[in-house]
Amino acid sequence: MKIEDLRKKIDSIDKKILELLNKRAIKVLEINKLKEKRKIETYSPNREFEILENLKKINKNKILSDEDIEIIFNQILSVFRSLKTKLKIVYLGPEGTFSHLAALKRFGKKVEYSPVDSISDIFREVENSSADFGIVPIENSIEGFITYTEDMFFTSSLKICGEIILNISHALLSNAKYIKNIYSNPQVFAQCRTWILKNYPKANLISTQSTAKAALDAKKDKFGACIGSKILASLYNLKIVASSIEDFPYNYTRFLVIGKNDSPPSGKDKTSILFSLQDRVGILHDALAFFKKYNINLTKIESRPSKKKPWEYYFFVDFIGHRNSKKVQNALKELEKVCIFLKILGSYPIAPNFCSSKNVRKDFVGSIIG
Repeated sequence: MKIEDLRKKIDSIDKKILELLNKRAIKVLEINKLKEKRKIETYSPNREFEILENLKKINKNKILSDEDIEIIFNQILSVFRSLKTKLKIVYLGPEGTFSHLAALKRFGKKVEYSPVDSISDIFREVENSSADFGIVPIENSIEGFITYTEDMFFTSSLKICGEIILNISHALLSNAKYIKNIYSNPQVFAQCRTWILKNYPKANLISTQSTAKAALDAKKDKFGACIGSKILASLYNLKIVASSIEDFPYNYTRFLVIGKNDSPPSGKDKTSILFSLQDRVGILHDALAFFKKYNINLTKIESRPSKKKPWEYYFFVDFIGHRNSKKVQNALKELEKVCIFLKILGSYPIAPNFCSSKNVRKDFVGSIIG
């Protein structure tokens, strides 16, 4: 068959896709009217999760991978979401940071993005209703938890309503003929420590708030370079000196979506909580036993100083299950009896993690804060 004949068939398929998309738009508008009457939020993380999971299940041919399905339909969902209202998403800026890439991955292009200077600003913007949702980093698979984000949850009334997991791949970017100064976020330096020592042992490492700010600083410095995403090269007119310079190839960052409310059950959910315990021998063992009793799988536990009293700690815990499920409610009810403080941070759909070598795409990257 000739190329021209195949292109005609593709054109015919594209026409059918467009017709179906317009039919879908009509139904979305009908749902939006019902949501407006019932005062239901336009953005439904659980429903979007359900749509993507269903599509993956019926994707029998597997010519398109699960990640391909996510990329395509996240953009489609973004467009249809904007038929009702354009969401405002706040992230750690400026444009081109890894936090920005995480936001784009989750919400697509048809939203209003607002960069801010700090994680506390993200919480403040959402709390003040200046933004609908915020994107904050919470942990890296190599460097561990972002303690500043954890601490913000102690006092904030915001809930976790989603999570994003990104594979990290860093590049060295510069226009300098001779590199003396390297700019980046401290977390990024930590993730590229071995490569830097081997290739630029005498370089001055200059910390910045984000990798995008590092790109701006490197551009102004005739001896400057920065470490960050390859996308910064095109955004800030820099050359890619070296790619994939991270010390560990399977390096992932987890971001949280924060808003006024968490997400209804999706069927595959995670819940995050904060608690502090009474001071007695074996109390942590007893507290964790409640989760075992109700067959609840803990996926993360992290301790943090309370900052109120020496040697007093809070625990940040993630577990599988939704706060509305009976077994989770029973476990939390028993846990509360031995707690000084217990706070449910939110329940939300579990983010897919494309960890296999076949699915890793290192040109679409994430980092810890930036």
